Amino acid sequence: MTPITQPLFRADAYLRSAPARVLAHTPEGGVVLDASVFYPTGGGQPGDSGALEWQGGGRLAIATAVKADEGAIALVPAEPALLPPIGTQVTQHLDWARRYGLMQMHTALHLLSVVIPLPVTGGQIAVGRGRLDFDMEEPPSDIAALNAALNLLIQRDLPVSTDWITDDELLESPALVKTMSVRPPMGQGRVRLVRIGQGDSMVDLQPCGGTHVARTAEIGPVAIGKIEKKGRQNRRVYLHLGAPDSA
Repeated sequence: MTPITQPLFRADAYLRSAPARVLAHTPEGGVVLDASVFYPTGGGQPGDSGALEWQGGGRLAIATAVKADEGAIALVPAEPALLPPIGTQVTQHLDWARRYGLMQMHTALHLLSVVIPLPVTGGQIAVGRGRLDFDMEEPPSDIAALNAALNLLIQRDLPVSTDWITDDELLESPALVKTMSVRPPMGQGRVRLVRIGQGDSMVDLQPCGGTHVARTAEIGPVAIGKIEKKGRQNRRVYLHLGAPDSA
């Protein structure tokens, strides 16, 4: 099924603004466009913020974006305001600094799952920080070594690319799925994969619908923060953008 809202962010995560047409208003006061640069909340990544502008001086601040029915993406206003009428041509603008920070962290968390090769039980992404929960009975004994390995992967400036496989191909390759609690979205015939590295230098390949940087060097230095015990065999590992002494 073709989604009502074309997800422009999926083809180009670096697209900061784009024209669109208002298709509908949701009962909750959201705006549905025919195409969106705003990523909707999902997969541990929060929805994008920014603004809509239209002819005549109209402007609407957007606090976040969420998934709606039939493949629609609803943009949630930052406060109650007059919405652009249905059919209006608008220009959408991302809060790019926030989006880029989320892209950096999301890619960094994929690499964290490489240096800690254990099943992932949960995760959350924010600007400048994030975390993954691992099926881990004991905490890592050498955080400094993990930090070094993680930053070395980043410094290799590996390319980050995407590909698609069918639902059936994913079912035949269950090792691609690292998350235990959240399954990749299936039922539309195909699943998006995010690859870090190419050929013999590939270090990670897993289903993901989120936005990522194009090369790992864009992440910059990172540091593992505190590690919390969350259940008998569950450890929460926090990650921060910035040098180790800033975590």
